[in-house]
Amino acid sequence: MIRKVLLLGLLAFLVYLLWPYTVFTLGHANPRTTALMERRAQEAHETGRKFRPKLIWKSLSQISPNLIHAVLLAEDDTFYQHHGFDYEQIRIAIAEDIVKQKYAYGGSTLTQQLARSLFLRPRKSILRKIKEAVLTVYLEHTLTKRRILELYLNVIEWGPGIFGAEAASASYFSKPASDLTPDEAVAMASILPSPRRWSPFSEKAFMARRRTQLIERMQKAGYASVNFVDGDPAAILP
Repeated sequence: MIRKVLLLGLLAFLVYLLWPYTVFTLGHANPRTTALMERRAQEAHETGRKFRPKLIWKSLSQISPNLIHAVLLAEDDTFYQHHGFDYEQIRIAIAEDIVKQKYAYGGSTLTQQLARSLFLRPRKSILRKIKEAVLTVYLEHTLTKRRILELYLNVIEWGPGIFGAEAASASYFSKPASDLTPDEAVAMASILPSPRRWSPFSEKAFMARRRTQLIERMQKAGYASVNFVDGDPAAILP
């Protein structure tokens, strides 16, 4: 047992030494590509498809507060309280994974998701989780919360070939991310667990429930008065 702990510690230390310069540059430089984008390009190449990713960088002040609030509530409602890890969600994730005997439940914070998108391959493994943890610590101690959120909203995958809030807003609603209404923001935030599987306009019961729950949370939090009748996707069609 001690040997395993020491080995994991050594691996974590090696990872810790691997990315310091790249992480530090994120404080003032916007990444032009990410590990996830490169992986999607490779997948497209392997299947003979063209890959033209859409990514339009915007500062946090150019993204609608409606979307910012919706994403935080949907993906990481303790973002400003934790230092990269939500230990209660980790406990829940471990319990779910044990029951299903696989990596079935995420429970990741925005910072962890950002670390994965920027630097890591989608494949799940113990080593990748170690790398993710070390990168998360680096990001939290190197960047401000505002910068982490800005990076996240600009590089996160939001559909096939769609990366970042601005490209997603243009693709789904034909408008800049700064102009998103509360209901449009809810529709976009609701697909983030599986952005290539779900659409903001999906009529599936699961998505309707997810939108309704997120609307109620936004209203309860006092972020917005969202007029989105019974999760009806027709209410947000562009």
